[in-house]
This record gives sequence, C-alpha cells and structure tokens, in this order.
Amino acid sequence: QVQLVESGGGLVQIGGSLRLSCAASESILRFAMMSWYRQAPGKQRDLVAVIYKGDITSYADSVKGRFTISRDNVKNTMYLQMNSLNPEDTAVYYCNVLSVFNKEYWGQGTQVTVSS
Repeated sequence: QVQLVESGGGLVQIGGSLRLSCAASESILRFAMMSWYRQAPGKQRDLVAVIYKGDITSYADSVKGRFTISRDNVKNTMYLQMNSLNPEDTAVYYCNVLSVFNKEYWGQGTQVTVSS
C-alpha cells in the first residue's frame, strides 16, 4: 500500500506563492504518472497538473504559466510550485499517483486558501 503525504498548504494573500509537497512511502520511479488535483467546496475534483515518467508535464488551462509540477526521484517527492495565486485557486489539493500496475493512490489532501 503506497502512502502519500501532502504538505505545504496554508493561507496566502492574492498574488502570493506556495509550494506543495507530496512525499511517497516508496520509490516514485515505480509510478507511471503523478498528479495534483484540487477540489473547491461544492465542486468536483479537477486535475491541476500531471508529470509522467520522463518528466513530461501537462497543466490545466487555468494554472498554465503560474503553477509548476516537478518531482525529486531521490527524495521520492512531488512538488507543485504555485505562483500568482488568486481566490479561484482556493481548494483542497490532492496528490495522486498511478503505479505501473495501473493502481491508483491518493493522499489525504492539503488546504490552500487565497484571501483578499
């Protein structure tokens, strides 16, 4: 069973930055893809960014140019650098991984709140 632990969320003002981390309990080299999702109150969970083996990345249109997803294979950690934050970015952010055996795992989530 893969354990994923997110951290780095918090309260930030408009235009501010945060860096989220997702630490895995085993080597992330085993994961075909790693993703960040977010869910705002009363809304569905949406894909924010994904990083594939080989470090190919993809982003939701709403965060392109502001968010950067990355991974550290030595620390077994994935990151989401979030810049120019606005209130629409307020949500619980979840880490998601897909193993090479097509099994999916989720973290517990970390709250990001952008205040005016």
